[in-house]
Amino acid sequence: MPVLAMSESSGTLTVDEKKTESKELPAFRPMDLDVFPEVDGLLNRLGFGAFVRDSVSAPVGRNHAWSGRTESGRRVFVKHLVGTAPDVQARMRRILTFEDFVGGVPELVGHVPPLLGYDRDAGLVAFDHVTAKSGAELMVDETFGKDLAFAVGQKIGALHATATTGEMDTTLPALPDPVLLQALPLAMYNEVSFAELEAWRLMQHDAGLREGLERLRKWEEKAPRVPSHCDFRVDQLLVLDNGFPVIADWEEFRSADPARDVGVFAGEWLYRSVLDIVTNRGDGDVQFPDVELTHEQVLARGAEKIERLLPLVRQFWLGYLTRHETDPSFSERATAFAGWHLLDRLVAGAAQGQRLSGIERAAAGIGRGALIAPHKFAAVLGFEETQ
Repeated sequence: MPVLAMSESSGTLTVDEKKTESKELPAFRPMDLDVFPEVDGLLNRLGFGAFVRDSVSAPVGRNHAWSGRTESGRRVFVKHLVGTAPDVQARMRRILTFEDFVGGVPELVGHVPPLLGYDRDAGLVAFDHVTAKSGAELMVDETFGKDLAFAVGQKIGALHATATTGEMDTTLPALPDPVLLQALPLAMYNEVSFAELEAWRLMQHDAGLREGLERLRKWEEKAPRVPSHCDFRVDQLLVLDNGFPVIADWEEFRSADPARDVGVFAGEWLYRSVLDIVTNRGDGDVQFPDVELTHEQVLARGAEKIERLLPLVRQFWLGYLTRHETDPSFSERATAFAGWHLLDRLVAGAAQGQRLSGIERAAAGIGRGALIAPHKFAAVLGFEETQ
């Protein structure tokens, strides 16, 4: 069964890479609100009053964000979009387009954070605070269940089953961009870390990978277009205590290939399973070997970890099919997107370090296999064409 395919460079994992993962997610100090007076200005205009400073925390993300209690007692979440002016403007347009769109999708009402207001010039959006755990927390805690996966699949299916509108962004998402596998733009080259350069070099020297990405981009260009999240990861899920899922962060919302959202969800669990190769998660009472893992042991543990988590992908898929009918090549495209997601995580992880680890290379090898031969991997992920 074509589950794992890794490069020779990922043949062993050292003891430093093997660990039991902490279930506590990192806490971050919020940006000083005095530096962003526009935040309190927006909250005052909305009638909530300024943030009570000692109640404010900073959720993890690429943007500046604040979550806390206002002077009126209302708990809110405010995000400051970070980036170049054109990028921030485009993301703001997509957020507001989604707000206009979602009111016409009954099955999504209540499953997205309520927008309270925004300041277009300042790049600020304010939402009602949602008391919940993120899907990423549930993934780490091993409490992300099959029922939740099925329900989330239904919500994404309902999104994709809705007609597009003329106001939606129709541009392709920025990545994957096959051009970057030829050469990095100078501005990008000057900003990336050594590990990121190493990751891009690995991909640029892989002719099969380049061909796979070019093929995926062509498939995406020709695919049916539907309303899509386009940045759908488990950390975009907020899960209430009763298991009710809320899907957040609609900055990349557009009319796009529905296989992207489905594939990225599968890619999240593939990536998690590879990370688990070097942990004792799911091992029960079996003692984790405190020695260097050989290539064969990595393959064996990887297959076990993937087999343990793939039922969640299958349940998501079954839930999805109750709401949206797929086209004939959907499964292959979704599988290729799952493979790309592991490569995308390789680059994202490289930004946090100086060298690529063996486990990151292992994940990239699996992603490569799914990307260049999606017809072999679709059944492994549970993407059978059944309605």
